[in-house]
Amino acid sequence: MPIRPEDRFYYPIDWHQLSLSIRFKRAGGRCEKCGRRHLARIRVLPDGRWMDCAVGDTWRDRHGHQCPWPDIVEIAGSKLSRVVLSCCHKDWNPENNHPSNLAAWCQWCHLDSDRPWHRRQFALTIKMRRSLGDLFQGIYRRW
Repeated sequence: MPIRPEDRFYYPIDWHQLSLSIRFKRAGGRCEKCGRRHLARIRVLPDGRWMDCAVGDTWRDRHGHQCPWPDIVEIAGSKLSRVVLSCCHKDWNPENNHPSNLAAWCQWCHLDSDRPWHRRQFALTIKMRRSLGDLFQGIYRRW
C-alpha cells in the first residue's frame, strides 16, 4: 500500500528494503495471519472463505483454518481476486519499526486489523457531513 505524502516523514528512509525483507524473507511471500500467497489469484466467497489451490483445493476461512466446501449456490456468488501482501505495523504506530512490530499481511487481514480505526473514521465522516448539511442546507436530509 502506498504511503500518503503527509505521512511519509514517519517512515524510515529505507522503508522499501525493510518492507521487502519482512514480506519475502521472513514471511516467505505468504500472509502471516491467513497464509494467502502474494499475487495469487484466489476465489473468495462473500463471507470471507477462500479456495487455497496451493494445498490441494481446500477451502479456508478468513483466518486460514480449513473449513467445509461451500454448496453450488455459494460458489455462484464467489469472485476471483488477487492477493497483495503489505508490511504492516501491529500497533498502528508507523514510527515503531522494530521487526517484532512489523507483519506481512494480505489486504483482507490488514483491513480486518484496522477495522476499529476505519469505523471511527466513518463515524467522523458522517458527523462532518451532517454538520455541513445543517450549516448550509438547513435540516439534514435523511435518505
